[in-house]
Amino acid sequence: MGDGKRADSGSSDSGDDAVVGNVNKLLVLPPGYSGKPKKGHLIFDACFESGNLGRVDYITEHEYDLFVRPDTCNPRFRVWFNFTVENVRPDQRVIFNVVNFSKTKSLYREGMSPVVKSTSRPKWQRIPSKTVYYYRCPDHRKNYVMSFLFCFDRAEENEVYHFSYSYPYTYSRLQTYLERIEKKQLNYFKRDLLTLTVQQRRLDLLTITAHENFNDSDRKNVVFVTSRVHPGESPASHIVQGFLDFILSSHPVARVLRENIVFKVVPMLNPDGVYLGNYRCSLMGFDLNRHWQDPSPWAHPTLHATKQYLMNLHSSPDIDIDFYIDIHAHSTLSNCFMYGNIYDDEDRFQRQAVFPRLMCSNADDFSFANTAFNRDVVKAGTGRRFLGGILDESSYCYTLEVSFYNYFNGLSPNPIPYTEETYMRIGRNLAKTFTDYYKLTPQLVPKPTASSFPYNRDKEKSKKKLSRVSGNSTSSNGHSGIRNTTISPIPRLRQRDRP
Repeated sequence: MGDGKRADSGSSDSGDDAVVGNVNKLLVLPPGYSGKPKKGHLIFDACFESGNLGRVDYITEHEYDLFVRPDTCNPRFRVWFNFTVENVRPDQRVIFNVVNFSKTKSLYREGMSPVVKSTSRPKWQRIPSKTVYYYRCPDHRKNYVMSFLFCFDRAEENEVYHFSYSYPYTYSRLQTYLERIEKKQLNYFKRDLLTLTVQQRRLDLLTITAHENFNDSDRKNVVFVTSRVHPGESPASHIVQGFLDFILSSHPVARVLRENIVFKVVPMLNPDGVYLGNYRCSLMGFDLNRHWQDPSPWAHPTLHATKQYLMNLHSSPDIDIDFYIDIHAHSTLSNCFMYGNIYDDEDRFQRQAVFPRLMCSNADDFSFANTAFNRDVVKAGTGRRFLGGILDESSYCYTLEVSFYNYFNGLSPNPIPYTEETYMRIGRNLAKTFTDYYKLTPQLVPKPTASSFPYNRDKEKSKKKLSRVSGNSTSSNGHSGIRNTTISPIPRLRQRDRP
């Protein structure tokens, strides 16, 4: 460590009073330096969407202490960081110490590392784990500090390096994605505005189902999915995009899912928190996932609107809410897994384990061992717990969790770090699992067989004609007949058809 004088990072909620807003093009100069800034005098910035960096302390020319800005109106949560560095010197080597995390237990102990990209290399990648250290630091009241070494190997005039706790997924990115889908004018996609946030951002509600289901009076099976109630859990948005990409696609499985299920998706429950770069809370400092029981229309408008919509669906005689799934990211465990509820009804409790087991069979990164069922008092205000006590016995409520860092696939003892793509793959696997749960596989059109091609059909007809001439009749199921590929009609999924 450097010999420079350190300011106390503090360990209590009040210890970071000096960390209020984000740094804005902050030029960090050596103490006492009064000359003209030059290359290697780093400029830090976090005044952009989802940015977070509250303070930078110069220790030596090779070392800097970084302070996470607490969530707005709530100093308890200091985890998410997202900032840029520019004005670097060629091959300049530095140590960045993130010194004021509010959580001590972290996947940094297991080898997790921040992600980085730069102007000339726009794809996010993880910093090598061997250059990241997580330890108790005597210079910061023995609080845990995460230090990482980095070399700025490119120093062109406009080269900007971007560091983040995890792969960011901003509110604006979501809006651009949804606008792109709307332009396709798909007749099985509908985008509605549920409400506006305190800062007047959209709370989107997406409905995906076959066109005829929008006006059909038949009883409907609804799967309701929410995400990003905790704004710093950005992997959840990558999962949701993978989920939407699949169920909106032309894939035969997606088509069958749309024909049988009405998907309702709220992709970002906390748009203000995401935009502001918070980790856990809304603009006003509330952990929204503790207020499902009695959300306020002015303090928790997005939660209030979502709950009211769900309650209206629940009261409709033509709607069965089969699933409520809330997607999160986990900061201390590996793999993808689920949390469910405990019920006094043993049969209902056992049935609740079916979907996670099916998910386990579809996704090599899903861990049934990490999946747990509970009814902790402190979780009573979560969507999973609240809706699990309100909805019908045939409804299942889960929290889908995914590690911020890695998974084990059972084929190798080594952990595999998640990427943006593998997060999206979880969304695709989640969608496919509904095919197994609702037993929709028989409705899928089979792949073409050899007898489907004209040349082979003519060949089979010749064989059949020859058999009739010789007096050896064959049935359509015989070895010399044509394979019957006709699929008999299957009625729409009904309540009693569910496993």
